[in-house]
Order: sequence, then C-alpha cells, then structure tokens
Amino acid sequence: MMCYAPYTPSRFLQNGVAMTVYTALWGRRYWEKTTPHPEPPYHKTIFMGGQGVPIFSWVAIPKNAHNTIVATYGITGDLNQEWSLRLLGRKAYAQGYAVVLFDWRAHGKTAELSPTLTSDGLYEGEDFVHIAAAAASMGCPSKFWFAGFSLGGQLALWGLKAASELIKANEEVGLKDSDIGGGVVICPSLDSVRSLAYLVKQPIGKYLEAEIARNLKKLAWRIHDAHPGSIDPEAIKRANSIWGFDHELVIGRLGFASVEEYYEASSALQLLPHLSKPTLILYAADDPLFDPAIIPDLQAACAQNSVIDLMLTRYGGHIGYLSSKQGQRQAQDPDPWWAWNRALQWMDRQRVGKESLSVSPR
Repeated sequence: MMCYAPYTPSRFLQNGVAMTVYTALWGRRYWEKTTPHPEPPYHKTIFMGGQGVPIFSWVAIPKNAHNTIVATYGITGDLNQEWSLRLLGRKAYAQGYAVVLFDWRAHGKTAELSPTLTSDGLYEGEDFVHIAAAAASMGCPSKFWFAGFSLGGQLALWGLKAASELIKANEEVGLKDSDIGGGVVICPSLDSVRSLAYLVKQPIGKYLEAEIARNLKKLAWRIHDAHPGSIDPEAIKRANSIWGFDHELVIGRLGFASVEEYYEASSALQLLPHLSKPTLILYAADDPLFDPAIIPDLQAACAQNSVIDLMLTRYGGHIGYLSSKQGQRQAQDPDPWWAWNRALQWMDRQRVGKESLSVSPR
C-alpha cells in the first residue's frame, strides 16, 4: 500500500460547508485559469444507452491514447456548465486518456432527445456500459474507467455492477470483462434515505436542498416543454423538494410504491461488497450533504472488499478538495485540484500494475 501526502486545505476552508460553497463559487469563475491544458477537441455525438435511451456525449481521443475515462456529473447540470467534469477532461486528455463525458438521463441535451427520467443508477449503470462499448467502436482504447462525483459517483458505481452483469450475460454488448478497468468516484451519494433526512435538518442543508429542488423543477419543465405530454404539469408544480420530485415524477414510472423503497433499491452502499473491479472512493468526513453516520458503514464495506481503495479525509467538503499552497507542495501537484490529481494518479498506478494508494485523514 503506497502512502501519499494527506489532503491539506487552507485554514479557513477546514469546514465542510465553507469548503463546499467556496469551491463551487470560486471554481466556477476561475477553474480555467488553474490549468494550462486547453479544452480537448471533443466530438459531440449521441450514443444509445440502456433500453435504447439516446445519451448526448462529448468524445475526445488523443494521439496514442492508452485508456478511456467515461464520466458524468451530479444531481443537476449539463456538460457546458459542469466545470469540474470539464477540468477532469482537460487533465485526463493531457495525460493520454481518451475522454467520454455525457449528459445523463433527463439532463442537458440528453433531456432534449428523450423524456426518460432519472433512476439514480438503476438504469444509468447500463448507460455507462453501452457508452463504453460504442466509444470502443470509435477508437477509444480499453481499459475503460467509469467516473463521477456526488450522484454521478453513485451512477458510476452502478456502472461497474452493470458491466459485470451485462458482459457475463450478453456477448453482444461489445466488451470483454478485461476491457473494464474500474471506477473512480468523488463524494458519491451512498444512502439517499439517511442523507436527505440529515440534509433537511441542517440550517445550511435546508438552503442547499431547496436550491437543488429548484434546479430539478427546472429540469422537469425543460423536459415537459421539449416533449409535450410526457410529464403532467400539475405533478411538476407539486414537486417542491428532492423527495417530492422523486415522489411525483420518478417512482411511479419505475414501479416503486414509495420514495423510501426507491432510494433503498438505488443505494450505492449495498453495491460495495460486490464490486469486482478496482475502485477508488474519495470521501470527506465533513461532507455537509451526507449523513456522517454513513461513514462507519462505508469503512466496513470497503474493508470487506480488497478491490476498493477508500481515501477518507478529515476535510474536503462536498466535491471541494481545494488544496492550499502547502498542500500542493506536499502532494507535488501542479494545481489545487487534489481529488482529481489523486484520481488520475491512482488510475495510472492501476493501469501499470502498481500498488494501490492510501492517504492519512490527519
């Protein structure tokens, strides 16, 4: 087990809420100035995901590409505005990875192509696999690595599960088991029942939940406008929370009797003991969006599965991980994006067969 310098934020960011809010606001404005790497020459295309759902994607293949990263973002957004995902694309492409970024179901241009709503991984996992197979036919090299953050991390974990199942059951999928390298997830959603109940009880959590709910409602209206008759407008009006969005618009289509049943079925925590491909999970103990009570369960699940490397840090917030200057020097990083640097470093070690890494939470 190779040890690396711990994550070291600035003193004023040693708080999960402060880190989360500051990184979101600062990163949105300045992320392009933190990297010398230009935007990859993306080819915009449409892949067919699971159940024939069209998925809008960006694909870039560098000369002499060695592996491929397939990745998406969190609960709301689109490829144009998801700067953290685009930052990964730039860094990965510069290091020789082919990159496939996609708008997941009901998001961005994928929502314009289909009225299919979200399933929090139950079907998006299959999308990862079908996208990888189609990307391979375009010249993207194996191994394929599935990546995501927040709810996108949950989707990527479901992608690893789906890959194992689909490849074993269906020779027509177009991939071999050896084509799948593994996965990298940052601050993944693991247990929506506990985390959502926790979030709405916190002062700042109530604000964050309300903001996410507003964005989900906008998403629903965009689908309604793009696909007339696909969604009941009265149901959209009633969907005034994350829970309400899933209750009004999602669970009936998926055949669930309650939101609790849906969240329990889509929870990624249950997948961890069964993953069979190398997986890196970066998780901050001070993440303000997720119930801290999940952490012991996360540690126990990872300890029982040798293919998982858990990097649990004391600080980091929710997809923050903005390093201080001291932290950058300690880790010998070229920029402040500690999590993406560890992710790419870990993938490089995996693909050349070196030992997995660990980090002290300090």
